This record gives sequence, C-alpha cells and structure tokens, in this order.
Amino acid sequence: MTRKSNGDVGGRSTIRDVAARAGVSASTVSRVLGGEYPVSTATRTRVMRAVRELDYVADARAKAIAGVGTPTLAFVLDDITGPSFAHMAHGVEREATRLGHLCLVCSTDGDADHELEFIETMRAQRAAAVILVGGAADTAEYRARMSRIADSLASAGSRLVLCGRPPLDPGTPVTVIEYDNESGAYALCAHLLAQGHRRVLFLGGKPENTTAQGRERGYLAAHRAHGVDPDPKLRLSADFTRDAGHRLMRQALSQGLEFTAVMASTDMVAAGALTALHEAGLSVPDDVSLAGYDDIPFARDLHPALTTVHVPYEELGRLAVRTALSRTPDTPDEHLLLGTHVVVRGSVAAVGEAAGR
Repeated sequence: MTRKSNGDVGGRSTIRDVAARAGVSASTVSRVLGGEYPVSTATRTRVMRAVRELDYVADARAKAIAGVGTPTLAFVLDDITGPSFAHMAHGVEREATRLGHLCLVCSTDGDADHELEFIETMRAQRAAAVILVGGAADTAEYRARMSRIADSLASAGSRLVLCGRPPLDPGTPVTVIEYDNESGAYALCAHLLAQGHRRVLFLGGKPENTTAQGRERGYLAAHRAHGVDPDPKLRLSADFTRDAGHRLMRQALSQGLEFTAVMASTDMVAAGALTALHEAGLSVPDDVSLAGYDDIPFARDLHPALTTVHVPYEELGRLAVRTALSRTPDTPDEHLLLGTHVVVRGSVAAVGEAAGR
C-alpha cells in the first residue's frame, strides 16, 4: 500500500514526497514536470513513476503563474461589476480558453498604482499579453506611462493591448482595438433629432474620460448636421453608473430644464434616468423619449425596451486575445476599429406621435 508523507496533514502528496520517493531533489521533479530542461530518461522514468504511485497533482494555477504549464494573459479593468466590461471579460476568457491560455482578471477601481503593480507582475511572469480596457484621461502623463509599459512588456516578449483606450504615439509596440464610439453617438442623436426632438438632454460621463468625450462629440456633431443649436444647459455629467443617471435626471427635473428626449451615455445611466422619470410621474416615451448606449442584455427587459447603440463588447474581447496572440515579435503598432449601430426599440417616439397618445 502507498503511504502519503506524514508531513502532509491534509493527506495530499507534495512535490517533496515525489522527490523522496524518486530519490531526486524537488527541483529535479519541477524540471521533469515543467518539461523545459533536459533530464535523463532514467531520472524522468523514476519521477513519473513516483508521481503515479503517490497520485501527485501539480497545482495548475501555481504552474501557470510561475510561467510553467498553461500560458497566461491578463485582463485589466477599472470595475468588474460594469455589465459592458463583464461581457468583454467573457469574450477574453472564452477566446483565451479556446487558444489554450489561462486568463487572469484584475479590477483596479481606477487606481493607477494598482494597475501598474499588476502589469509588472504579469511582465515578470512572462504573460503572453496584458489587455487594458476602458476610457482614460488622454494626457501627456498617460501616454508616457503607457509607452513605458508597452516597451517593458515587449522586452519581455509580451504585448500591451488597449481596448477603448486612447492610442499611443506611432511606433509604440502596442495593439489598440476600439469601437466607433463617436459615430455611434452621432447616429443615436441623429435618430432622436429625426423624430422631431430639438431639446435633447445629454447625460454624459466624466469630462476627462475619453469614452465620455467621444459620445459627447457625437451628440454635438449630430446637432450641427441637423442645423440645431444645442442648449449647453442640457449637458450634464457624472459617471457611467445607474445611480448617476438617477441623480442627474432628478437634478434636471428639479431645475425645470425643458427637454423632450434624453440621450444617456450608457444603458446603466439610462436605467437610472428611467426610474427617476417614473418617480416624477412621467411616461416613456409618451412624455419623454429615452435612449442609452452599449446594448447590454437587460436593455431589452426595461419597460419600455431601450433604444440604444450596440457595441460588440464580447467580440472586442475575443479580438483582443486573437490579435495579441497571433502577433510576431516584430509586429509594429496596430490599430483596429469595430463598428457600432443603433438598435431601435420602444423607448423613443416621434414628437407628434408622443403628443397624440
């Protein structure tokens, strides 16, 4: 009968148990299991026999983080609870699994130092790629920091991938994958204006955030194209959350702002705004039309279902992985752009139709 080491109180064999059984050092066992160093046939045979006899199972997570066994890539985002980012993470994880990689996810809560620490860890562990997602402030400091990170990862054989983040200077070893953010906002606002709305309340994100900036630019460009001068009082900003949408809508109503339609910067913001409108006794779209951005799944389940802009978040995540892992060592900077489109549902009505209901 095979007896496990007395030192293993949980009854599970350790690498030292295997080494003792095979008559070799623990480091030799690691080399045999890792398969990256030459070991004699006799030694390998003894080690693998001991592995079978002791029913030893290596910790796959530890091997992956140590750069042995399953290769890894990292997905770094500000907030893992955000539905759009969650769908992108799903795409990253599924594609990584399909290609035989382990995906490690880090949520930074917007802490740049935490982000840098995690990236440095991934560089040290020779991760195949580090994927950063989400808007950022496009400053000289940001570009310099990201350029240093890109060069550092490239020197370790890794790759920096930016999803929905500002691109870097030409020649930087980075892959940038974006969706047509501004054009999506333009098309959405143009749809509202085509329905006869001339006072469209815009619930935007933080002014320094590049994603928020792109959506506001689309809003303004659509007004210009339709010969409408937007009232600056109808542009409010906070963050991309449900609570922000609820708060901004209550603020707009308490200030007596006049508007017939609302363009929210995300579906989550739209959900909060919808609740505030209902609390004020207003009907959507009979009294106010409402549109969002992202087309996350629950947008279809709101009442009424939300008109929004579809962003292919899951495909964005899949493409980030495929592109990063298919590069060659001398791949230059890459910039890929995915399209967006408006999804028309029941939350928007023409001005005349809404007034006649």
